[in-house]
Amino acid sequence: MVAQSAPFNYRAQAIAARITPDRRRHKRVTLTLLGRFMRANKQEYPCKLHDISVGGCALMAPVDVEPNERIVAYFDHIGGIEGSVVRNFEGGFTLRFAITHHRREKLAAQLTWLINRDVLHEIDERRHERIVPRNGNTHVNVGGVAIPCQVLDVSISGASIATAARPPIGEEVLLGKLRARVVRYHEQGVGLQFLDTQAPTALRRYFG
Repeated sequence: MVAQSAPFNYRAQAIAARITPDRRRHKRVTLTLLGRFMRANKQEYPCKLHDISVGGCALMAPVDVEPNERIVAYFDHIGGIEGSVVRNFEGGFTLRFAITHHRREKLAAQLTWLINRDVLHEIDERRHERIVPRNGNTHVNVGGVAIPCQVLDVSISGASIATAARPPIGEEVLLGKLRARVVRYHEQGVGLQFLDTQAPTALRRYFG
């Protein structure tokens, strides 16, 4: 057990070191989160976080903004954060945050948790065999509404499904008859984590 956990602990410490507040330089980490931002004229637009540090971020957006314009952005799992536009680039812009020292420390803790969560997901995917169903057509029940979907792959701990639905991160859903929680978005749909660990033989029967 000690030998298995050591690489993860080392990596987690390295990640924390990369995003801890540093007066000389803030190193950015790649992190994809969906969100919205409000311009100085109060108009709101959707956006997607590309990378972030405790000092600023780059985000993808459907409109150009003005240099030095004040922006309030809201991202899943991070909340609201304010800053000024540093520059535009193709498909988005960069922000320099205007936040207190306390908010900066809180942001560092949030980023550490989010990236460590991704590390745990990668470890889980390596540890658990993923099955690609021969016929993955089924439905996901979101808030009592059955929505057609296709299971792209599945393991004893979760599944990746193709669907037009985008339930909030953390929402509980039913994949067929299996209870699950939405843990991430991807281009084709969502990633689910089962609330109960499934038996491999039952999965093969259900999705094989």
